[in-house]
Amino acid sequence: MSELRWDPLRREWIITATHRMERTFLPPRDYCPLCPTEPGGFATEIPRPDFEIAVFENRFPSLHRQPPAPGVQERPLNPVLPAEGICEVVVYSADHEGDLGTLPPERVEMLIRVWRDRYRELGRRENIRYVLIFENRGAEVGVTLHHPHGQIYAFPFIPPVPARELQSAREHRAQTGRCLYCDLLAAELEEGRRLVSVNEAFAAFVPFTARYPYEVHLYARRHLVSLEELSPREISLLAGMLQRLVRSYDRLFDLPFPYIMVLHQEPTGLREGLGHLHFEFLPPLRDRGKLKFLAGCEQGAGTFINDSMPEEKAILLRAAWDKEDQSC
Repeated sequence: MSELRWDPLRREWIITATHRMERTFLPPRDYCPLCPTEPGGFATEIPRPDFEIAVFENRFPSLHRQPPAPGVQERPLNPVLPAEGICEVVVYSADHEGDLGTLPPERVEMLIRVWRDRYRELGRRENIRYVLIFENRGAEVGVTLHHPHGQIYAFPFIPPVPARELQSAREHRAQTGRCLYCDLLAAELEEGRRLVSVNEAFAAFVPFTARYPYEVHLYARRHLVSLEELSPREISLLAGMLQRLVRSYDRLFDLPFPYIMVLHQEPTGLREGLGHLHFEFLPPLRDRGKLKFLAGCEQGAGTFINDSMPEEKAILLRAAWDKEDQSC
């Protein structure tokens, strides 16, 4: 059962998806559903012996192309709608081991082009208002399959976080005539204290208002509203920056660093020029062996408490980044 339920207090849609309780949970390596199907072996989601990148619809989707009717009647304050939309899985490699940081560089460039194509294709649908590309890495963030992969959700509405960002950008442009994201990035570049790395097309930094100790945002340096506007050169530079950031995370504590990576871009069909292409990395580790849990203040009040200084964490991330050059 899947449905959308409206919360009038927070003014946001909640998805109920009870069938997801049955999804595959950390299966043995020989029964990974994201590996290629080997002759005579376990039938996986990918019916071929090898592949580069695979995209298919999630077997346990939160949103459906043809959603079932809601299981409850709506109330005057709580509208209910079918959970219409599309949920896809993007498998980065046929190899069960590895991650975004260890893939061949040309594979990550291909992955960025796949993301761009799916953003464009899904966004053309009349019922889709926002395409969210993301990756969950590590059991600490609830990953149920370790094979390197990400996901794409095509929503029939603009989710709360990008909706709030876009409204802020709209108001900032009305007041100043400028892009809010561009101004935030310019301030980070000028101050420099929270920068992790910069190349000619992208900048990685710990934001001034980081909610997580090792949170990093990766911004396009020119005003790009989506992946569609990337040049071939920018795709290559973005791939390198993403890979090096993941490897830098792993060097912090000499372990595969868990994170949630979310790609923010303009809603398909909006075309106001308000979006600004950027990635947000939200890692749950606050120190070696210590997780940041969202407890009373964060969950109950919506106010994050960061028990570290972004400027200090940026120093540690820069050092981890620079170790790669030192080892070459």
